[in-house]
Amino acid sequence: MDFHGRLTFEDKSNDLLAVGELLVDMISNEYDDTFQSAGYTKFLGGSPSNIAINVKKLGIRSCMVSAVGEDGFGEFLVDRLRREGMELQGIQKSRDSTSLVVVSKSKATPTPIFYRSADYQLAYTSTLEKALKNSKLVHFSCWPVSRIPARHTIERVIEEARTQGTLIGFDPNYHPGIWEKGEDGVQYVKSLFSKVDIIKPSEDDAERLFGKDTPSNQLEKFLELGAKLVILTLGKDGAIVSNGRETRSFETLATDIVDTTGAGDAFWSGFYAAAVKGYTVQDALNLGFAVSAFKLRYTGAVVDLPKLEVIQDYYNL
Repeated sequence: MDFHGRLTFEDKSNDLLAVGELLVDMISNEYDDTFQSAGYTKFLGGSPSNIAINVKKLGIRSCMVSAVGEDGFGEFLVDRLRREGMELQGIQKSRDSTSLVVVSKSKATPTPIFYRSADYQLAYTSTLEKALKNSKLVHFSCWPVSRIPARHTIERVIEEARTQGTLIGFDPNYHPGIWEKGEDGVQYVKSLFSKVDIIKPSEDDAERLFGKDTPSNQLEKFLELGAKLVILTLGKDGAIVSNGRETRSFETLATDIVDTTGAGDAFWSGFYAAAVKGYTVQDALNLGFAVSAFKLRYTGAVVDLPKLEVIQDYYNL
């Protein structure tokens, strides 16, 4: 993927398909890394849902496929999607409880506690098959591949997407807390790098997968395992990005940080929306950082984003 080139897509009825976790994020009302906060507020969460909603606001088409429980939290999530104007055909219902993440409000990396059940009951259905066939891009994270049966669903999504020439984005947000005890999640995640087109690890993700090292060395490790475009985000230090032939540095555009929850999803959203709209890879990366910076000014993973072009003008890009 050349930085000055544009990603090419077939003419399909949908732009982005996000597959995986749809969760309730319970975020503390105060900044607190010790979980002593007296109150929490519930938000819609889960990387695929965040991205699907965000890109729609930014001006491209999206759909999502996820699994929630037949309970009050599941209804809360479905209602939030409905209010965002999202189609609901891809939302599967499970007898298991809706998955939940408790997060400390943070200006750094938020600290999560995971309560999982329904999200990994995700099945490969005819609805998912049709959505994949009709989409230009497909995105997933570590969540669905960390548990069976959802892992088998994603493996089939990858196989079908590669056959169809659909661009695949993978968020390698590995965290040991979402895997079964005794399972080597690190090696499984690494095995996916050569099967996808774009990955965006954070510095924390890289350290969990490879141990401590310099950003440039971490970037090289992803490339050695077959990654094609690696976007290594470095918090306040921006990011370094490589396509295996050339490496570029990007500065953060964030100046006002209220809550970091969903900042990475906001980056993905800006990047995907820009790529679909025909921007070069370089410009799509810049717009990813702009959307992330805009989101950081608000609490919660999903905020009221304007159209991509408004954010572009706001940051003079």
